[in-house]
Amino acid sequence: MPVSCPVSAPESAEAPTDLLRRRYGADQGSQTSDWNAVLETILSHRSIRTYLPKKVPESALQLIVAAAQSAPTSSSLQAWSVVAVEDADRKAKLAELASPNPQILSAPLFLVWLADLSRLRKIATDHGKSGEGLDYFESFLLGAIDAALAAQNALVALESLGLGSCYIGGIRNHPAAVGEVLGLPPETFAVFGMTVGYPDPSVETEIKPRLPQSLVLHREQYRASAREPELAVYDDTMRTFQAGQGMAVRGWTAVAANRIADAASLKGRHVLLDILRRMGFKTR
Repeated sequence: MPVSCPVSAPESAEAPTDLLRRRYGADQGSQTSDWNAVLETILSHRSIRTYLPKKVPESALQLIVAAAQSAPTSSSLQAWSVVAVEDADRKAKLAELASPNPQILSAPLFLVWLADLSRLRKIATDHGKSGEGLDYFESFLLGAIDAALAAQNALVALESLGLGSCYIGGIRNHPAAVGEVLGLPPETFAVFGMTVGYPDPSVETEIKPRLPQSLVLHREQYRASAREPELAVYDDTMRTFQAGQGMAVRGWTAVAANRIADAASLKGRHVLLDILRRMGFKTR
């Protein structure tokens, strides 16, 4: 399979301390004694929602998938697949099902990452086995985790090639309809989508600050304290970011609370388990 790719990696533009400061919205001291191009690519990540009308080369797609297949996979079961969508009509249908989501229309390539138990079911049948192990929730979870690990590898790879991307969780709003558009067999589920393309340089996108490490890094045992002062500081950091990006200035905690407020806030995904069963998953 030819994998030579004409896409060149972006040149380094920022010092490690600058990238860390932008990732957290504050200076992080001198935590940069170990640094390399991979870390630079990862810490430079930002969601890209506006793309140039330029096709993603087939060679780049092959490299992206090779990177995805280089991710860890539970028991080497490789319980995932990905559908590459470039057809405008098909993208339009998926965009409508995902909220709607216009960035799917503008992206030259839309990748839909699947938890795929159908391949394993066929393998079990071919070997005279029932494949009962696939009937438990653990197997669905395994497929979803495998898909997520593969997709994140793909994201780092495509960004290293100068491409941009954004995850689309809205693909789970209408999973059965998405399955019909993509011709998915039973026991195959679209976990999320991913727009891919060349970023439009006229649209500046800043690195979004994340929670401080003190809120996510636990040593030896989990600390249950809410750490309200640190969350308040992060709210201020996010308000500054939102204002700079022309977004609604709401901070972070209020947005997070609204996103999980009730069943309606899940945008139809509160019935996901029932839909999974209708799509062929046993999920005991």
